[in-house]
Amino acid sequence: MSLRLSTVILPYRRWHEGGRTSWTRAEQLGFHTAYTYDHLSWRSFRDGPWFGAVPTLTAAAAVTERMRLGTLVTSPNFRHPVTLAKELISLDDISGGRVTLGIGAGGTGFDATALGQEPWTPRERADRFEEFLPLLDRLLTEDAVSYEGDFYSAHEARNIPGCVQRPRLPFAVAATGPRGLGLAARYGQAWVTTGDPKLYENGTPEQSDRALRDQAGRLADACAAIGRDVRELDKVLLTGFTPDRSGPLESVDAFVDFAGRHRDLGFTELVVHWPIADSDFTADEKIFERIAMEAPAQLNG
Repeated sequence: MSLRLSTVILPYRRWHEGGRTSWTRAEQLGFHTAYTYDHLSWRSFRDGPWFGAVPTLTAAAAVTERMRLGTLVTSPNFRHPVTLAKELISLDDISGGRVTLGIGAGGTGFDATALGQEPWTPRERADRFEEFLPLLDRLLTEDAVSYEGDFYSAHEARNIPGCVQRPRLPFAVAATGPRGLGLAARYGQAWVTTGDPKLYENGTPEQSDRALRDQAGRLADACAAIGRDVRELDKVLLTGFTPDRSGPLESVDAFVDFAGRHRDLGFTELVVHWPIADSDFTADEKIFERIAMEAPAQLNG
């Protein structure tokens, strides 16, 4: 099984002060996809520069040619399916059909309260996501959509000419719970996980591997329940949130070992964070670039 290597570039730098360079360099290094986070602000970056995901990806589309682009991940926390669909169709057109939408139910961070609402409970997030994703699917595949739901509505929403990618751009659905995995099975072209967050601080790599194997097994069960072959879905691991932390980026050999373990668990794509000094994503840029250039050949040779 081949393993693709992708990166996530946080949108914290002005485009003309280093922001552009990361995206063009990512394509030069051969990354399969370069993603960015779709947040209004995020964790320790809250009080510093942070730019919007869709404009950033639009700019990235204009300065790259081959590399895929995407969000990791978009959520209903501050998005509405009608307006999001219009932006995605436009982005897919500008990029020449290179966009993947990473999407999940959202969490309890700053996005959850930025519009003045109280944070939703896990059940409330799941309820909204269960309505959000099917409506977005329709908006991206039908010329005109009307819908009246518990949380979202659309009235003759037009999305002509639709996506360049047919029938629509791919969804990479982030999920670990039963309802989210069910949505990934039904609507996803890929499944995304960061592992088990309960293991991040005190867990071991072995425990993490078991948790990931369990998650993948439950995805397979969700696919089987609707008669879908789980092998149709790519399995994407967003790294940096397992007990290994930044260890895999310390050398090419360490990364190949880490990546090989997760390839054997069935993952088809690993996403590494572009290095950011003095942050949780600190890494030696020269080693990072060597990993990008050398590791795929060792893993897929």
